Amino acid sequence: MNKVPIIPDKKLLEAVKKFDTPFYIYDEKSIRQNIKRLQKAFSWNAGYKEYFAVKAAPTPGLLKIVIDEGCGLDCSSYTELMLAEAVGAFGNNIMFSSNQTPDYEYAYASKLNAKINLDDYTHIDFLDKTAGLPVEVCCRYNPGNVFPISTNIMDKPEEAKYGFTYPQLVQGYIDLKNKGVKSFGMHAFLASNSLSDEYYPYLSECLFSTAVKLKREHGITISYINLSGGIGIPYLPEEPCVNIELIGQRVKEVFNRILVPENLGSISIFTELGRYITGPYGYLISKVLHFKDTYKHYAGIDACAANLMRPAMYGSYHHISVIGKENKPKNVVYDVVGSLCENNDKFAVNRPLPKLNVNDILVIHDAGAHGHAMGYNYNGKLRSAEILLREDGSFELMRRKETPKDYFATLDFLKLDLS
Repeated sequence: MNKVPIIPDKKLLEAVKKFDTPFYIYDEKSIRQNIKRLQKAFSWNAGYKEYFAVKAAPTPGLLKIVIDEGCGLDCSSYTELMLAEAVGAFGNNIMFSSNQTPDYEYAYASKLNAKINLDDYTHIDFLDKTAGLPVEVCCRYNPGNVFPISTNIMDKPEEAKYGFTYPQLVQGYIDLKNKGVKSFGMHAFLASNSLSDEYYPYLSECLFSTAVKLKREHGITISYINLSGGIGIPYLPEEPCVNIELIGQRVKEVFNRILVPENLGSISIFTELGRYITGPYGYLISKVLHFKDTYKHYAGIDACAANLMRPAMYGSYHHISVIGKENKPKNVVYDVVGSLCENNDKFAVNRPLPKLNVNDILVIHDAGAHGHAMGYNYNGKLRSAEILLREDGSFELMRRKETPKDYFATLDFLKLDLS
């Protein structure tokens, strides 16, 4: 099977002429359309809001798009909070979800009046002493055991470092209430990159039932429930896309069945999707430099794992297209590799591709989230530029490529001519 880039070859080649490879390119039109589709799927909930996961794509040009479409931002660090403030987000448009949080991060989140999501029971007193408790606090719930959907085990929450146990959750809300907190949120993240339409509905059942139990047994009324992220994208060509309309409808059915009869129908639903929103609409563009034939056929490209580490880190599959050769037979098996001094620096292993030539342009798919964001500088490699294909067909340089001057910027004792 094959994948065809959303951005036409003509525009990609135009970008290659304008910008040095490797670079990332994102399609603005598709990102906006995808956000609108998500919002429509959950429009039945009056308080619904998507908080885009900044860690997936911490690029101001992209963050401005999601804010423009009515989304908030989910931040997990000091610099992500700085990014949020810089692009105009504040107050209820920021959800701060972190763990092992230092005091200065809580202080900054409080300064921005962000919604604060606590990861641990002990952070209640820590936040109180650090910045004071806001009138509204969210707590992250970890139900423990395993998280099954039908006959499949999605994840093992008890092995995750995140969240409160149920007894801690109860005591946490009681303590917060006694300390003057007026409104409470609940959050959970129990699976990653799920392609099952059952994930959100099943998670909703777990959290909605917990909200009912908290009200019945302890008099704690939850104001909003954050389903977090976890909805995935099909990296493999044969994998199906999730049906977001069906997911929204099924969450609504669970909402009406569990919460409405308990007079909890005013609870707002939040999501924190990153990968789902931008992932399929960003590509890493790279050029073939060399070939090597030893025990295998290697195609060496000008990108490396420092540009996209998911294949090296997780063994993840990213589809690869060759511009101008989409309809050619895939009759040569390559390992597509970068130049790092690491044997895991491979974008593809034993991948059938059309016969490649030097200067062929490769399109590495589904790199629009957790791609550039996870870049690093091992071997002194410099991170690539990020380009936005605007809706009008023009290009915007959202992030320039790094230079040696950037790499050495923190090494003040070096007296190098980096001009």
